[in-house]
Amino acid sequence: MRLVYIAIGGALGALARWKLSAAIAPTASFPLGILVVNLSGCLLLGFLFPYTLTRELAPDLRLGIVTGFIGAYTTFSTWEDGTLTLFRHGALGVGAAYLAASFMGGLVCTVAGMAVARRILASRTGRPRAGD
Repeated sequence: MRLVYIAIGGALGALARWKLSAAIAPTASFPLGILVVNLSGCLLLGFLFPYTLTRELAPDLRLGIVTGFIGAYTTFSTWEDGTLTLFRHGALGVGAAYLAASFMGGLVCTVAGMAVARRILASRTGRPRAGD
């Protein structure tokens, strides 16, 4: 059954990535759609991480969402392609900014998602959040 959850999540994640990145029209100067997809995927993963630790999600559903959906939604290869395209077109500064925005933005979004989830979990249980 786990494979079914992962396959369904993967199909939905790939379709969501395609739809969102197509809605944010890519330009030759900056792959904004890929950046938005990857940062929102980091935010979602960060949000789900505390739930995974507290077992708020059934294991098969967790695999379907995290491994299937987020794994297919975010994509390292598309990120690398966008970066290399910028470098090939001589946009070294923009490429470096894209790398920095992707890396640092991904960390910030993951931490922000975790903070929101911990706040929600703490309000449900009345327990202090981790780090308080």
